[in-house]
Amino acid sequence: MLSGLFRSEVYVRIYKNRIVVRLIRKDMNVEAVSEQPFTSYRLLVGDFAVAEKLLKKLIKDVSTKALFAPAPTLLVHPVEMTEGGLSQVEERVFLELGLGAGGRKVRVHVGPELGDQGVIDKLDE
Repeated sequence: MLSGLFRSEVYVRIYKNRIVVRLIRKDMNVEAVSEQPFTSYRLLVGDFAVAEKLLKKLIKDVSTKALFAPAPTLLVHPVEMTEGGLSQVEERVFLELGLGAGGRKVRVHVGPELGDQGVIDKLDE
């Protein structure tokens, strides 16, 4: 399947002041705790610029270094502070965070953590 060669699926899990990024087809994980907090008392991402900068760095760390590498598709999963679901504003924050970090296509997932195939299935929906 040639289409798989040109795909780059990334699973982004966001915790309080910490982001974990997994490049699915390469079985590669990176994570970082933000030196400057991005979580506020009420919002998982209260400081957008700090969270975006950290996410960009982590995606760069797992991305293919090829000259014509495609932009990745991202599944952004806010893991904490989601009681009662996300408001439209919160969902938009996570979509914009993924797009700002270089995602070609971004989806937001609220629910249990997913395995690799679950991430691929969510991105293909």
